[in-house]
Amino acid sequence: MMSFLFPSADKQARIDDVMNVAHSLMVLLAFTQALSAATSTNLPPPPAASPAELQRQFTDHLAAPRFHTAQWGIKLVSMDGGGVLFEHRADQLLSPASNTKLFTTALALDRFGPNYRIKTSILAPSQPDAAGRLSGDLIVFGRGDPTLNSRVRGGTIGRALDLFVNTIKSAGIQRIDGDLIGDESFFRGSPFGTGWAIDDLQSYFGAEISALTFNDNTLDVVVKPAKQAGVPALVSLSVSNSMMILSNRVSTVAKGGMTSIDLYRPFGENLLYVSGTIAMESSFKDEIPVHRPARLFVELLRQALAQQNITVTGRAQVVDWKDREVSPLNLAGLIELGAVESLPLSDIVREIQKPSQNLYTDLLLAHVGEMSRPKAGANQTSEEAGIVALNAFLPKAGIKKSDVLFEEGSGLSRNNLVTPNAIISLLTYMHRQPTGSVYFDALPVAGVDGTLRTRFKKTPAEGNLRAKTGSLRWASSLSGTVTNTSGEPLLFSIMVNRYNNLDPDHSARAEIDALALMMARSTFRTKPDANKATKPRADAANDALADKPN
Repeated sequence: MMSFLFPSADKQARIDDVMNVAHSLMVLLAFTQALSAATSTNLPPPPAASPAELQRQFTDHLAAPRFHTAQWGIKLVSMDGGGVLFEHRADQLLSPASNTKLFTTALALDRFGPNYRIKTSILAPSQPDAAGRLSGDLIVFGRGDPTLNSRVRGGTIGRALDLFVNTIKSAGIQRIDGDLIGDESFFRGSPFGTGWAIDDLQSYFGAEISALTFNDNTLDVVVKPAKQAGVPALVSLSVSNSMMILSNRVSTVAKGGMTSIDLYRPFGENLLYVSGTIAMESSFKDEIPVHRPARLFVELLRQALAQQNITVTGRAQVVDWKDREVSPLNLAGLIELGAVESLPLSDIVREIQKPSQNLYTDLLLAHVGEMSRPKAGANQTSEEAGIVALNAFLPKAGIKKSDVLFEEGSGLSRNNLVTPNAIISLLTYMHRQPTGSVYFDALPVAGVDGTLRTRFKKTPAEGNLRAKTGSLRWASSLSGTVTNTSGEPLLFSIMVNRYNNLDPDHSARAEIDALALMMARSTFRTKPDANKATKPRADAANDALADKPN
């Protein structure tokens, strides 16, 4: 017969206490381990002390299960002669988004040089007479100058128009007995880039392309509440004109209510529906694209001339390339009475790259196309001629033509494709050119300006990394230069397509930034004597960085 010994009640209580404490310690240990594991996934890896360690960090990052549907393309090289430090599917064609601008601006700098200016000519059949009377039409002939805007021309549209008014006055003109013609025929083809989505055309970044571009081919629409709730709001444009018609459907609501404004401009029209609500003591402003923007320019120029007592007896009209097929412009029979020149190309490139300006880029590609077109050239559009010029430039930069498949110049097209190999070859080529400093200076600087002004704050990349951003739905990219903590200058291209994550800590942008920070924080040098090497242009420019307004 078996017997059992039971502890006394006091002893059993002490055993239970010990068991409870042990259990609690085990739970706490498990919780601490889980918390540590969860926290460690959000912490950056330690600074890579060697290229091999950086490669492991990149590889581990890309192996995360959340990327199972993503398409990555990455290439990283040392500018100190260390060669390729990392690559992942660098020969894969991916959508670059606005990394396309790296190619268009490089093409223009290579073709024209940084001091090149785009000219808008003032043409007439004759000189004005002694009384300042011009017999015949006055033609403003545009060639795609993107800098005729308030932002870079004194802060107001009036200042930009004064460039033309003063040129016309300097020619001695007081009266125009003829029409005032805005001629945008220098560019052939659609006013929209190939492959643009129709949704883009509602926004400022999808503004029409015109050889006679003015004020970014947009207007500001301003909505202010009425003095009391229940009354229609006040809707106006930044510049009064007869072209744009406003349909005001905005109601004023009480203070603290919802401000929600919807803008809708039917395709190919200058009728803007403004709908929604605006709360008392609130305000709203946004940019809207204008249809046939050259017409707006001519109307505003006529108003500006009238303010200076210069009369136009005829009409204000616009002619384009289709009109000139019927009535060709006889430049040999016209006199250039004066001209307005753009800012230098170096400034245009900066105005493109810092804010990622689509219109300026496509204007530049069209201008290159027309200036490169053979005199007996084919019946190509200006955009197509620009792409031909780009494809001719690629071998010069050591890039395979099959690695760059573009149909427009800004990257707004979802059909543009490029490989990381091509981008690194382009950056390497531009680094070696006399225009390299202009090219790299134009790129956004991490934590400082442009599209990178809010990224990489308080990190080793701040004020150091210079790169072109790119963003479309399901496409994100970052390509440029960064110097690590040991002074190793690096060129990189990071692109990811078909990745979606609603967690802001793991968005495509956040994932790219994590990789960029691994580069910036790394401590290795690939050459023992790298400190004696000539400082690369892009890095040297960081030392004297001046944040220029865009």
